[in-house]
Amino acid sequence: MSRPVIGITCYVEPARFTVWETTAALLPYGYVDHVVRAGGRPVILPPAGDPAGLLDRLDGLILAGGGDVDPARYGERPHERTSHVRDFRDDAELGLVRAALEHGLPFLGVCRGLQILNTALGGTLCQHLPDAVGHTGHAPAPGTFGRMPVRLSPGSRIATILGAESQDVAHYHHQAADRLGDGLTVTARSQDGTVEAVELADRPFALAVQWHPEADDESALFEALVGHARR
Repeated sequence: MSRPVIGITCYVEPARFTVWETTAALLPYGYVDHVVRAGGRPVILPPAGDPAGLLDRLDGLILAGGGDVDPARYGERPHERTSHVRDFRDDAELGLVRAALEHGLPFLGVCRGLQILNTALGGTLCQHLPDAVGHTGHAPAPGTFGRMPVRLSPGSRIATILGAESQDVAHYHHQAADRLGDGLTVTARSQDGTVEAVELADRPFALAVQWHPEADDESALFEALVGHARR
């Protein structure tokens, strides 16, 4: 059986590699590696043109992590710690996730991907978690993942996929879902109450996590996505 094609959104940022220092479309290789290991064929989707027009060529979609969503997208003014906003990426990914949901395309959101999903469905974001939870455990230092447990809702899709009701996961985020978007159900929280996973029950496979599964060896979420994409 051929490998299902999994589109993965990406960053557009200044980067340095070999002898070059230039703006690049880039993605942590963990996403690519996990999709390949799960039996999929990864395709990187830069936020250019009309990525939603590619959906007929995809079997599944991953919205990857990245900078903060522009608070104007959910009707708020920016917090002083809101940063790395990329309007062109917001435009592309909001349109992409809405089109993917309309087409019933299997969908996995990661970190920013959860925030884009929530925003696309009319939700809002907590712009700086330390103000709400009183600690920096969700992003302990620049470029350093924190590890914290999350509790999964019994009987949820994600609990079934991961085979547990608690999981120790890699965190790197200072924002999270606040008011939920239409149709979303919270299916995981951290000990401080932060929303860590959401699902759409009326879609064949549409879920998002606030943590970073691409940073760990465990591939269960990617295997579940690719499995649904194959079907």
